Amino acid sequence: MSNEEEFQSIMDEFRDAKKNASLFCKGASERGDVVIGSFCQYAPTEIIRAAGFYNVILCGFNYDPAVPLAETELPANLCPLIKSSYGNILGKTCPFAFYSDLIVGETTCDGKKKMYEMLQELKQMHVIHLPNVPDKERSMEGWESELHRFKEALEERFNVKITDEQLKNTIKTLNKERSYNARMYELGKLDPPAMTGVQMRNVLTAEYFMLDEKNKAVKSERMLELAKQLWDEGKGPYKKDEHPVRILVSGAGLDGVLDKTINVIEELGAAIVCYEGCCGIMNMRRPIDENDPDPIHAIADKYLEVPCAVMSPNARRFEQFRNVLDEWKVDGVISITVHACSPFDIESRALEDICNENDMPFLHVRTDYSPGDEGQVRTRIEAFIEMLQAKKNG
Repeated sequence: MSNEEEFQSIMDEFRDAKKNASLFCKGASERGDVVIGSFCQYAPTEIIRAAGFYNVILCGFNYDPAVPLAETELPANLCPLIKSSYGNILGKTCPFAFYSDLIVGETTCDGKKKMYEMLQELKQMHVIHLPNVPDKERSMEGWESELHRFKEALEERFNVKITDEQLKNTIKTLNKERSYNARMYELGKLDPPAMTGVQMRNVLTAEYFMLDEKNKAVKSERMLELAKQLWDEGKGPYKKDEHPVRILVSGAGLDGVLDKTINVIEELGAAIVCYEGCCGIMNMRRPIDENDPDPIHAIADKYLEVPCAVMSPNARRFEQFRNVLDEWKVDGVISITVHACSPFDIESRALEDICNENDMPFLHVRTDYSPGDEGQVRTRIEAFIEMLQAKKNG
């Protein structure tokens, strides 16, 4: 098998990870293994894995049939991510929720909080309450106690003991997984990039569904090696003399709008070189302190720095955003927000101000999971990319 064929085979495995994970969860459930479903990275995977459980993200990225079904019980003007998540569980169209022994929620927004109250009537739930202030002096004690409460709830519900040693081991494992994603983003620094933004997104999504840790680590390491080798040989996704406009994509809940945003950006000839937000580069770069004698404290310390728009004030996110613009030599920023996601929508104004200060073109796209606005969104993205190309060509 050539390097190109091996790389494509690995990328196909990442792309199909979600489909394969449904069978994995079914088998795990039949074996009596515990499967924990969650919606957001604020659910501390280190604690879940330390208990010996599988953690899988729940489906919340499709419109039909989930959203219309959810709207029979939830407001139509609610965030589509919330409606899709609830509708998939209500209609039993999410195999991961079906096989989950427990669903972990996190209070990242008011809509989710109220949806979890309804979800508790359908599935066993544990809700982790987040602080809203990313200030360790004011929030750390309460946040740390929430993680202890979650650990104790898992121990009591499933009759297990989660030791500090187990927690430290999973911290090391997950630090390594984050480092793979950080290295993947580094490939976007190259000109032209050694991976496309679509490929990066497939890998990021697969992280939530590749439940065989050893296989995921082996494939991630090899994928990074091959991507760089192919680029060095001039066999990357772009020709060596090709220099597409470089786009930073910002936002959250993007997996439900990939076809009309992320895919379109690159279909039109631009290159997404990095992502900014909860799953962005800065969050991947920051490991959990493996030398902290108290692993729960170390986990709490790391998670409190996730640059989610739920935090206020969110100065850390804006500082990181400035750094990424320069470090990745971005030509333009496209901020994508889904309807009714007020925190990210409001913060997009601050991102635009930063771009204006740096003479950086900025496009804000508001959309949702429903069909109908694909043409309008495509037209706006196309006009923005044409402007960037004209500017780049001087």
